[in-house]
Amino acid sequence: QVQLVESGGGSMQAGGSLRLACVASRFDSSTTCMGWFRQAPGKEREAVAIIRTRGGETFYADSVKGRFTISQDNAKNTVYLQLTTLQPEDTAMYYCAADESACEYRPWRYSEARYSYWGQGTQVTVPS
Repeated sequence: QVQLVESGGGSMQAGGSLRLACVASRFDSSTTCMGWFRQAPGKEREAVAIIRTRGGETFYADSVKGRFTISQDNAKNTVYLQLTTLQPEDTAMYYCAADESACEYRPWRYSEARYSYWGQGTQVTVPS
């Protein structure tokens, strides 16, 4: 079992930046694929950014390309999501997820059903 704990959310004006962190209880095969998902009120949870922790390959949803950056720090068992140029439509609960094999195929990596481990989430609010 892998525990994931997110932090770094908050309220930020449009155009601002935030950095979210996801600390995993361990980095091993269970966390080969890690990602950030978000869920806005009344909407389904969607993938935002994914990272293959062995090799560092990254993948992004079209809606955040060029604005969000996912990265990792293996020494700290941590995956980050840097959010820049925030927009009101970025308001959502942001969740960290991990899985051993979700990154293997493109359709899998964006599917929340493929991820075995989830954090409790951290709220990001960008007032309009």
